[in-house]
Amino acid sequence: MGKADSPPIPVSGIKGWMVRVRAPFFTATLIPIILGTVVAWVRTGHLLWGYFLLTLVGGAALHAGTNMINDYFDHLSGDDRVNKEFVAPFTGGSRLIQLGLVSPERMRNEGLFYLAFGSVIGIFLAWARTPWILALGIIGVFSSYLYVAPMASLAGMGLGELFVGLDFGVLMTLGAWAVQTRTLAWEPVWASLPVAFLITAVLFINEFPDATADAQVGKRHWVVRLGRKKASPWYGALLFLAYLSLVAGVAFGGMTPWSLLGLVTIPIAWKAWNIARVHYDDIPNLAPANAATVQIHMLTGALITLGYIIDGILLLL
Repeated sequence: MGKADSPPIPVSGIKGWMVRVRAPFFTATLIPIILGTVVAWVRTGHLLWGYFLLTLVGGAALHAGTNMINDYFDHLSGDDRVNKEFVAPFTGGSRLIQLGLVSPERMRNEGLFYLAFGSVIGIFLAWARTPWILALGIIGVFSSYLYVAPMASLAGMGLGELFVGLDFGVLMTLGAWAVQTRTLAWEPVWASLPVAFLITAVLFINEFPDATADAQVGKRHWVVRLGRKKASPWYGALLFLAYLSLVAGVAFGGMTPWSLLGLVTIPIAWKAWNIARVHYDDIPNLAPANAATVQIHMLTGALITLGYIIDGILLLL
């Protein structure tokens, strides 16, 4: 799969920026923020567009910083250098440092800038809207920085999956709700759970191609700890929990029944699970599951959001 490095990769201009920050994966940030904002609009009848856009920019900046810092730390550990089974563009980082197109120092400094910029936006939102934003943001920023940091690697301790689900699921959805309403509530938490399980599934299936290299440098996430064969059922479990949490959210968490539109993606999830179940140790043939899991996360989150939009429109009629 390493031959994916062969085409020219831009390093300047907007295309270069998109490669450095891995912008196509910003859906992991956009989906929960839009979802939390829409839930707030439906329940309050108000949408503060300026604060919504500021939340999006802040979230995207933190995501960009996280991606670049992870690239830097994976360079320091030698992880990306020894990784020969990566599936571009889903795993193995941006590869820009390994190709000599961007210096490690630039990757680190630019990543720190984005983390700082996103943090400043978060501090402003905490001042302008509610201090809860500061509490949620501190958890997100520090766990993002420490995900593969040598001093306390969350991924190495087997906590990476938990914090990715927390950061890109519960915290962002609840944070977007809090920006709009100045309160915390259980409904956005329930609404965030399918998104949280699915973004964890994205990370989990992406750990399969990287497992050999990760094991060599001591990044002992759960696919390394369990081995690919024993880890594959847990990928299926994450997909199952996403849909189960959606049904439970409607039954017990006050979510709109229209959010069950998210169940439409079950056939895609079933196909991805069958690929992973059979090809867990065959990385080229596993790649369609990597792509499908990103698609499942994006479409399911979008459909849940659409369900809330339908509910909101019906309430206005």
